[in-house]
Amino acid sequence: MFCASLALIGGGTISAAPAAQSSVAPSKQSQAAAPIVVAGRKVQLRLSAVSGDIVRLRLSPLASKEASGPTQEDLALVAKGDAGEKYSITSLSGQRSLRVGNRRVTVSANPLTVAVKDLSGRSVQQLQFDKDTGAFTFVLGDGPIFGLGEGGPQFDRRGSTYPMKSGQGVADLKVNGARVPIPWLIGAAGWAMFVHTPRGSYDLTGKEGRFMPGDSATAIPLDVFIVATRDPVEIMKGYALLTGYPHMPPLWALGYQQSHRTLASREEIISEAKTFREKKLPCDVFIYLGTGFCPSGWNTGHGSFKFNERVFPDPEEIFRELHEQNLHVVLHVVNPPLDLHGTVNDTGAEAADESDAANVWTKHLEVFRLGVDGWWPDEGDKLDIQARLVRNTMYWEGPQKERPNLRPYALHRNGYAGMQRYAWLWSGDVDSTWQTLAAQVPVGINTSLSGEPFWGTDTGGFVTTPELTGELYVRWFQFSSFCPLFRSHGRTWKLRLPWGWNLGDPGPVELERYRSPAGLPESKEFHNPDVEPICRKYLDLRYRLMPYLYTAVREAHATGLPILRALWLHYGDDPRAVERGDEYLWGRDVLVAPVTERGATSRKLYLPRGLWYDYWTEAKVEGAREISRAVDLTTMPLYVRAGAIIPMGPVKQYTTEKVDGPLTLVVYPGANGEFALYEDDGTTFNFEKGEASRLRLAWNDSRRTLNLQLEKGSRVLAPLPRKIEVRLAAQKVSRSVEFTGKPMDVKF
Repeated sequence: MFCASLALIGGGTISAAPAAQSSVAPSKQSQAAAPIVVAGRKVQLRLSAVSGDIVRLRLSPLASKEASGPTQEDLALVAKGDAGEKYSITSLSGQRSLRVGNRRVTVSANPLTVAVKDLSGRSVQQLQFDKDTGAFTFVLGDGPIFGLGEGGPQFDRRGSTYPMKSGQGVADLKVNGARVPIPWLIGAAGWAMFVHTPRGSYDLTGKEGRFMPGDSATAIPLDVFIVATRDPVEIMKGYALLTGYPHMPPLWALGYQQSHRTLASREEIISEAKTFREKKLPCDVFIYLGTGFCPSGWNTGHGSFKFNERVFPDPEEIFRELHEQNLHVVLHVVNPPLDLHGTVNDTGAEAADESDAANVWTKHLEVFRLGVDGWWPDEGDKLDIQARLVRNTMYWEGPQKERPNLRPYALHRNGYAGMQRYAWLWSGDVDSTWQTLAAQVPVGINTSLSGEPFWGTDTGGFVTTPELTGELYVRWFQFSSFCPLFRSHGRTWKLRLPWGWNLGDPGPVELERYRSPAGLPESKEFHNPDVEPICRKYLDLRYRLMPYLYTAVREAHATGLPILRALWLHYGDDPRAVERGDEYLWGRDVLVAPVTERGATSRKLYLPRGLWYDYWTEAKVEGAREISRAVDLTTMPLYVRAGAIIPMGPVKQYTTEKVDGPLTLVVYPGANGEFALYEDDGTTFNFEKGEASRLRLAWNDSRRTLNLQLEKGSRVLAPLPRKIEVRLAAQKVSRSVEFTGKPMDVKF
C-alpha cells in the first residue's frame, strides 16, 4: 500500500496509509529525531487496528525485508490483515499521539513506550521496551490476571513467574497438571494481550508485569496485540478473532467417555459395553490405551498400528459390535516425529518425508478404515510450537479426507494458541488426591479463558493414591459431569468404572515403579455400593442437560465464549465474583460449585447479584453474598439464575438415542430472560449450509409469558410437531404444547 510521510513538529518520521487521517499531536518541545532502538537494534514500529478494540504493535529490524513486510505468520494466528489505520515510525523525538481504530495510542522514545487509551481517556495498557534486551514491562492493573494456558499456579496468575514451557516435565504436574502455554493474558481491569512473537517468559511478581524474550537476538521481530475493552465477552471474541473460533465437535464427544488400560480379553471388551447398557449408565465413547504404558492395550507397542491379537483378534468385528451398542471407538497414539511438519494434503517428495503430516497420517489409515471414530494423541511434550499445531491440525484434517462430512474428534495433551480450531485438551497425568481435585477447578477456568473451551481431566486422577476412595471418585465425577470433556481414566482403571467400586477387587493395579505417593486405598473401599447410583444420577443429569450444553458449544463456536466460564465473564463489575476461582458458570445460567474437601458437610460459595434458585430444591436465594450450602455425598451445589430458561431432554443412554419424551423448558421466574436453543444433526458439517434450528425463547416475567419463535432463516428439525413441556421452577404448574414452527406464547 502507498504510504504518505507525515512531517511532524519536533522531529521524527511517521508514515500513514492514506485512509489514516487521525490527528498527530506535536511534541511539547522541538528536538532532533533519533532512531528507535530496541534489543540493541534500530527498529521500525508499526501500529494498526485489527478491529475497533484491538491494536497491533510490531517491531521489525530497520534494514531488513521484515521492515516493510508482515511479521512472519504461523499456525497460531488467523488474523492476516489489519482493518484500520496503519502507521510506521522509524525515528522519534518527544511524544506522538495517534488514533488507531477506536483507541488512542501515544508513542514516546528513550525508552520506547507505547501507551493505549480508550477515547474517553482511560488508560488501558502501556508497554515499555528495554533498548538493550528487548524485554518489556506492561501494566497489570487491579484485579486478577487470567489466561496463560493450562497449568502452573492458579487462579489469579499475579505473583508468579511463567517460563511457558510445554509438557508434563514440571514440578507441579501432580497437582496443577501438565502445562500448555498460551501467551494470552487477561487483566480483569479491562485489557488483554496476545504476544504472537517472540516466544518468552512472564514475570508477574511485581507491580508491573514483565515479558522476557529468550535472548536479545530473538527479541525482534515482535508482534503484540492489545485488546482494549472493559467487556469480558468482547475480550474473548478478540482472542477468537486473532487465533480462530473453536471448532464444532460431534455431539457424541460431549457424552460420557470411558477410558481403558490393561485389557484381559475380547470377551471383557464386549461384556463391558453390554454392562453399561444393562445397567442403564449413559455412555458414548470407549477409549483404548496402547500397549507400552500398560502391558495389554489395543496395539503391540508404542507407535504401533498393529493390533494386539490377544484382545483384538478381529478388530473390525469388535468395532461393529461396539457401534451396535452405539459406542464410539477412540484409540491412543504416541511417538509423533519431533520435526512434524507439512499437511495431510502434501504429495510427492513432501509426502515421502517420514516427518511430513501426510506420511504420518497415512500410517493411521488402515486402522481408521476399520471403524475408528476418534484419536487420543498422547505425548508430544518435546514438539516445538509449530509441530504441536501441525499435529493438532493433522487429526482434524486427516479424518475429513476419508469422511469429508463427519466432524472429527481428537483429545490432545499438547497444543498452543489456535488449537481450539481443531482439538480437545486434558490436564495430563495428575494425582488422585483432594488437593489435586481442588486445583483442577481453577485450571479449567484459566484454560477456558485461554481460548481452549474443550477441556477436562482424568476423572478420579491418573495416578492412584491411598486418597482415591469412593468419596473422592464421586466428587471428581460430579465435577467432571460439568466439564466439556467428561472422561474417566487412570491407573488401576477399573476404579474408574461407575460400578468399579463394588467389585471387591481393584483389578489391574499398574502402580509398580511409579512416583510417590502412588498406592491403593484400604481394601474396604472396594465394597462401596453407593458410588454407582451417584454416578448414574450425574450421568443422567449430563444427558438431560445436553440441549443446554450443545447450545453453549455452538455459542463457543460462534463467539469464542468458553463453556466453562469464570464468573468474571458475566459479573465483571463485581469484585467478589471476579476473584472466585473455586466455582464457575456452566454456560450463562448455571453456577457450579464443586465439592473438593474430604468429608464435607457444607460448601461455601458466592452467588452474584440477583435472585438464584437451588437446582436441587428450587428454593430461592438472594445473591450478592456468600452462602453456605449443606451437602451430602450425592450433592454438588448447582444454582440457576432468575430469568434463565433451561432446556432439558429425556434421559438417554447415548446422545443420539431417539427417546419418546418431550423437550422440557424449565423457566426460572423473577426476571426477564432469553435463550436461543440450538440444534443440528450433531454429526455432519451440514449446519454450515444452514441445516440447523435456532428456537428463540423469551420469558416476560411481568406477563408470565414464554414466547417461542424460530430465528429468521431457521427451521424446526424432526420430529414435527415438537412436543414441549414448559414448567415454572418452584411452582407446581406446567403447560404441554406442540410447536409447529409458528410463533406462539405459553401463558402462566
